[in-house]
Amino acid sequence: MSVVDDLADKLARDTIKAMDALGDENLPDQVAAVLGASSPSSEEIFRAAVRIRLAERRARSFLNEHVERALDARRRGEDLPEALAPGTDNKHL
Repeated sequence: MSVVDDLADKLARDTIKAMDALGDENLPDQVAAVLGASSPSSEEIFRAAVRIRLAERRARSFLNEHVERALDARRRGEDLPEALAPGTDNKHL
């Protein structure tokens, strides 16, 4: 990673922590606007880092919940549940 990538990713991690602590979903956009006023290219890298980290968090939560449901079903001797992505029927994935 370049210095710009490293700094943008660190800022993204810190912003997400602050967003969670404050309950302010708009904080990443506000930080991006401040960053973009000085460095549009850094803003783009920051926004990408935030998107990637939040997407990974959602996907990891989905995976953990599915595994928990599947293990519970296995313990009860039931068929394993299908892993359905939120808001989909898996037919178009």
